[in-house]
Amino acid sequence: MNFFESQDRVRKHTTLLVVLFVLAVVTLIIMTNVLVMVAFGFVNSQQLRDGGSLIRQMDWKTFAAVGAGVSTVVLVGSLYKIIALSAGGKVVAESLGGQLIPQNTQDPNQRKLLNVVEEMAIASGTPAPPVYLLANEQGINAFAAGFSPRDAIIGVTQGAIDHLSREQLQGVIAHEFSHIFNGDMRLNMRLMGALNGILILGILGYYLLYSTSFSGRRRGNDKGGGAILAFAIGLMVIGFAGTFFGGLIKAAVSRQREYLADASAVQFTRNPNGISGALKRIGGLKFGSKVKNPGAPEVSHAFFAQGVSGFTQWLSATHPPLAKRILRIDPNWDGNYDDADRPDSGRAQEPVEEAKSMTRAAAAKNAATVAAGAALTDVMTAMDQIGNPSQKAVDYARSLLSDLPTAIKEAAREPYGARAIIYCMALDKGQEVRPRQLKQLREHADPDVYALTLTLMPQMDELDVKYRLPVIDIAIPALKQLSLSQYKLFRGNLIALIEMDSRVDLLEWSLQKIVFNHLDGQFFKLAPMKARYSDPGQLKKEIELVLSVMAQAGAQNQSGMEEAFAAAAQTLESSGLALLARNQIRISDLDLALEKLEKLKPLAKSRLLKACVAGIAHDQRASAVELELLRAFAGVLDCPMPAGMAS
Repeated sequence: MNFFESQDRVRKHTTLLVVLFVLAVVTLIIMTNVLVMVAFGFVNSQQLRDGGSLIRQMDWKTFAAVGAGVSTVVLVGSLYKIIALSAGGKVVAESLGGQLIPQNTQDPNQRKLLNVVEEMAIASGTPAPPVYLLANEQGINAFAAGFSPRDAIIGVTQGAIDHLSREQLQGVIAHEFSHIFNGDMRLNMRLMGALNGILILGILGYYLLYSTSFSGRRRGNDKGGGAILAFAIGLMVIGFAGTFFGGLIKAAVSRQREYLADASAVQFTRNPNGISGALKRIGGLKFGSKVKNPGAPEVSHAFFAQGVSGFTQWLSATHPPLAKRILRIDPNWDGNYDDADRPDSGRAQEPVEEAKSMTRAAAAKNAATVAAGAALTDVMTAMDQIGNPSQKAVDYARSLLSDLPTAIKEAAREPYGARAIIYCMALDKGQEVRPRQLKQLREHADPDVYALTLTLMPQMDELDVKYRLPVIDIAIPALKQLSLSQYKLFRGNLIALIEMDSRVDLLEWSLQKIVFNHLDGQFFKLAPMKARYSDPGQLKKEIELVLSVMAQAGAQNQSGMEEAFAAAAQTLESSGLALLARNQIRISDLDLALEKLEKLKPLAKSRLLKACVAGIAHDQRASAVELELLRAFAGVLDCPMPAGMAS
């Protein structure tokens, strides 16, 4: 199953979630009505003992009122949680006691973790998600949370970085990246919102019982007080039933997704020993994968391994049994868990040294794959790597990080330097425009950022074009740490730098699009895009514009443009598309077109991106501008393009 098929399947799982949610609510309505009828005397217990029917004794007006009340309480509880979660994955991490790991941390274990995440992100073609550490958790566990790759975070327990080797940690992180790209993470967030409404009846019962016990009413002399007390206890029982239903729903939706994520992690790393080794360490460790935080049950379905325990877990466990997961990855497993608590090897301690151990011939070969003029020989293979990059992409990302100048790499990992890096990318090479751009920064940017820009400018001017996208990916997590006022200032300055030469070329546009695409949602409340279009042909004008821009980006002449456009149109299998002339294309129109194309359904997005890749590949060469444009288009569509995608 590829990235787009998995995204489409998650949409169907969302439908399953809605059906199960409705069934659970209907059951709770019936249970609450029975409780109300019995507790407040609507039902004659003597008649029931004599064989009378409960249905005949029902007060259906009361039944309807109670049903409406339960539905309202559940919906309000769900909406409240959904609104609380709208800020993204960081809300989930912080609710579990997670603390953001600074990008420039010097702690060896934290640095190891961040480097693994950074490599995986660059290999996948997406900025590294912020990483939160659950410092008080000694069990081995991790999770991904968020609604899209733009607001995703990864949470990791202290036990994971203390007890896993770099190879095993890589397997765990690859598993979480699979959840991010396959849409599981978004489904998990929806589950949290929906199930909160189901559980809220039990919470109301608890507060009602608490208030009744201190109300001063005498149970023996106050029949109404006794009824309320019985009603409160009954609501708590129903709340337990809600917890049970919630567990069943989570189990029904998430168990199979864990097997798929394990398989994706093996495919990602090409190393089954990594993730199977992590699972064996969980089985052999005293703390296992347990997460002790009181909020853990709410997030249990999002964990890497079973994070909570209880007597109902045998029926509603959110994860398959540990042994079954291991055997699927390692059929020759002897059944013994890894209980040797040994420190990580020196090889795993410092990924930079590991990267340098690669042969220079291999590094050069990987770097050459995205240099200007690289061949794109297989469109289908390239598309299959979206959300599922190859080992070659991981090796390439590692070699890039190894060869990237240290000063630039370190600057990109902290907020001041990250802003300076992006400013440098927007500076014009000409002597006429650059002085005006620097004046803009001197007068409007943070003074320390301006000073860093001047310091980094010579190295950034000499930086090979193949490093542009990886450096942006490294910088974006640091930029997410800005305050709202700092981001507004940075955003305004970047727009001013780009517009200062009275023209916006495609590289400048792609830089702006990639950066704002990942950051605007972090700082501004943006309405989520709903998929509306199942056929790219429904957006003919917008597709003509995108394919025309792509055709013109890499072509040397009119004939080349026409050939590139024709190859793209043929792949899209859409008739009547016409190549637009250069004077018919405006950047503002391109922005509007992408806003509409973002509403394509997953399989329709796949068709569009295949057409874009076909337009690039028609002459067996790809320029840096084409690759960066493709990355910008794909990013807007939430389809991460892997590094080293050309092959």
